[in-house]
Amino acid sequence: QVQLVESGGGLVPPGGSLRLSCSASGSIFRIGFMRWYQQTPGNQRELVAQISASNTTNYADSVKGRFTVSRANAKNTVYLQMNSLKPDDTAVYYCNADAMTTTDYRVVTYWGKGTLVTVSA
Repeated sequence: QVQLVESGGGLVPPGGSLRLSCSASGSIFRIGFMRWYQQTPGNQRELVAQISASNTTNYADSVKGRFTVSRANAKNTVYLQMNSLKPDDTAVYYCNADAMTTTDYRVVTYWGKGTLVTVSA
């Protein structure tokens, strides 16, 4: 099994910045894509950014130019640098990862439990 733990959420004023982290642990053999989603009450999770194992990135139009996704493969960690934050960015942010374990070589998508980001004055 693989466990994902997000951190770095909190309260920030409009225009501010936050850096989220998501660390994977467990019997990891390989991690492929890692992604960040956001979810607001009553809505489905929406993809914000993703990064491949070779550092190819993609972003939702709403965050392009403001958010940057990166990863540290040696640490099995993905980051989301969020700048110029807006009240509409307020959400729970979840990470997920496509991973193979040392006991099961199928690719399985694992999820973290989320971290709350609140953008408010």
